[in-house]
Amino acid sequence: MTSSGKKTRNILFFLSAVALLPACQGEFKTTDSLCSAHPELCEGLNNNDGQCRIQRTDLIWQRYKQLKTPTDIEKLHTLEFTRSYQYCLEYAAEIEPTRYKERKSVRATALIHSYEVIEQLTEELADSQEPAVIYDRWSQGEHQAKEDFLKLEGTGQLQTPELQLALASFYTGVDKAKTRQLLLRALELYHGKAQVKPDIILTLATQAHQDNNKTEAYLWSRVGSLMGLPVTNSETLSRLYPMPPQDKTHLDSLADSIIQSISAGHFNRVYVEKNLSALPSQQPAQPSS
Repeated sequence: MTSSGKKTRNILFFLSAVALLPACQGEFKTTDSLCSAHPELCEGLNNNDGQCRIQRTDLIWQRYKQLKTPTDIEKLHTLEFTRSYQYCLEYAAEIEPTRYKERKSVRATALIHSYEVIEQLTEELADSQEPAVIYDRWSQGEHQAKEDFLKLEGTGQLQTPELQLALASFYTGVDKAKTRQLLLRALELYHGKAQVKPDIILTLATQAHQDNNKTEAYLWSRVGSLMGLPVTNSETLSRLYPMPPQDKTHLDSLADSIIQSISAGHFNRVYVEKNLSALPSQQPAQPSS
């Protein structure tokens, strides 16, 4: 897998993390109460330590979710949360505590434990046929998983925003037209609840810029700006992509419509294509009366 593919995979996980956990917290009000009821969920972690607190808490609640719903998908989420926790611990294990010296040893033990858990979960998911799990194996460098994932194209099993983005990551730099269509399809698959993956918008803007398609580059950069993504401001966009004022107004309005349609779960790429082809400056002049 390319570095951009790995980056995409990481972004997919980190942005889904926020939406994944709150639904679990109805039965237990605090992490401590959960650990008291299910101590096995909190074993091997650097508990009562300020380092990696967020990652640790997320992992505990995800373990609980997997306990309640023991599917390959939940196991995959647990694997992803464990990787995030491990990544944090790799830095935390090097920090010298100023007061509680024993915490460095606890962090090192937790780090070793995380490696063991990742190895175990990876083995348990080795034969899973869930498309998301197959993609994860590909993102970790398994060549056969790449072939298995690409075979799923056209089968209807990749019809989620995340998997369309994953598929698009393969075609980026190989077939830009197909990449674009996959990304637009990914936007169509949102149902108004999940947060849009930034790479969808950023890749659409980047590809259009690379192709010198100023109209579309401006549009998707504007959408990204409205979403709070790390793109340039409106003034700089106007300098980068000069166009007649009426066209800019048209695209600004289209960007607003795209944001609203995604939020409502009604994004339609045909509508976008139609509006991109209807720039005011390109319309026939109206005959004077």
